[in-house]
Amino acid sequence: MAYDEFLADRIRRQLKEKHIIFTELKMMGGLCFKVDHKMLCGLLTAKNTGDSLLMARIGEAAYEAALRKPECLPMDFTGRPMRGYIYVTPAGLDTDTDLDYWLDLCLAFNPMAKASKKKPKTQTS
Repeated sequence: MAYDEFLADRIRRQLKEKHIIFTELKMMGGLCFKVDHKMLCGLLTAKNTGDSLLMARIGEAAYEAALRKPECLPMDFTGRPMRGYIYVTPAGLDTDTDLDYWLDLCLAFNPMAKASKKKPKTQTS
């Protein structure tokens, strides 16, 4: 399994409790949660440590403060940190209150986030 299914269930439960309409998309060995067709957060397993990580899209305004927390890492999925995105390690996801904090940051940024451009469907003959 490429992501923590228990953590995925916790996220589903919290989003449902908040009455958030969301979709899920399996991608790149992980799981992405989307709200309003925009990435909210994602789950993956770190290849170097085996830790389950929450990839949180929190925006640039919250980025620097989040990185000062010991349970946060810059998201460097491509080898280069992406501002506005962080990884939260298991230490930052222990309790439902911890998870709720990160989800609230993601949800606060989501209305300002830009949706990725949809690729046109190609026809095959």
